[in-house]
Amino acid sequence: MSIGFGIIGCGMIANFHAKALADAPGVELVACCARDLEKAKAFGEPLGIACYGSVEEMLADPKVAAVSIATPSGAHMEPALLAAEAGKHVVVEKPLEVTLERCDKIIDACDKAGVKLGVTLQSRFHKSSQLIKGAVEGDRFGTVTMGDAYVKWFRTQEYYDSGAWRGTWELDGGGALMNQAIHTVDLLTWMMGPVTEVTACTGTLAHERIEVEDVAVATVRFESGALGVIEASTAAFPGSLKRIEISGTLGTAVLEEEDIKTWEFAEMTDEDRRVQEEMIGKNKTGGGAADPAAIGHHGHTAVFTDVARAIQSGETPLVDGREGRRSVEIILAIYKAAKTKQSVPLPLV
Repeated sequence: MSIGFGIIGCGMIANFHAKALADAPGVELVACCARDLEKAKAFGEPLGIACYGSVEEMLADPKVAAVSIATPSGAHMEPALLAAEAGKHVVVEKPLEVTLERCDKIIDACDKAGVKLGVTLQSRFHKSSQLIKGAVEGDRFGTVTMGDAYVKWFRTQEYYDSGAWRGTWELDGGGALMNQAIHTVDLLTWMMGPVTEVTACTGTLAHERIEVEDVAVATVRFESGALGVIEASTAAFPGSLKRIEISGTLGTAVLEEEDIKTWEFAEMTDEDRRVQEEMIGKNKTGGGAADPAAIGHHGHTAVFTDVARAIQSGETPLVDGREGRRSVEIILAIYKAAKTKQSVPLPLV
């Protein structure tokens, strides 16, 4: 029996959630809601699903067993708490929330209600990401010395002007880091392990009428002792594919979007050569580098498939609330370091 999902919020990202739910086995999109009922109808009626003007009304629908939250980033907590209280499983679009306090309230509510919580940090599901993660865990890099992440994207002024919430601390939670680079920050810490210290500089150099950064550079120290750099921007025309570089005494791997661009180790195997042949050319979109809509929905499909597996098996989603919280904490530490002009240790207290 399919798990009935309702989407909360009917903006741009909801379209990707709807496409992903249509492709994911074991789930079915049955409802949507928005504060503006007409907006909900414009989104949901072509899909043949129930449309509601409030979260509470949708949660009362017995066909809705789980929700997908696609509201602005700083408005994830309230519907998540309502859903958990109603006994519905919860999937939250990244970031989980924009403060650790709000993240923790969602996690605690879902724990208390005994419902599953997943976060759409879908890059972890890509085969290329998993290959690099496996190589780190398999000590293929020898002593890992550096882990670097680069997200040099471009957003027009019109992008920020298109919604009153965009570029605000309250609802966007930050700029190039929290909104655009969070997937890559999540991948970096997933591959490299916990971050223990950051220093940073941020700036708003190319956009008007926004509160948040459009350029950020941070240095990070990992628990392993390795060092790294995180760079993020929405002011780098024409926009480049996101990139992660992992280096060590015995190897280097470079990931660009879903492509493994470099896969070199001191002792190469036949499997390594197969990776070199098969894992280049996987990227089929612009990765959102210049256009936020220029992404595929296959990653979201993997998230919903995994959450459905967790619901049916009683296991934990691959990217649960605690995993989703990690990248938020790193980004908040970077913001604190930039503001105080001091090194900031993690975990944050």
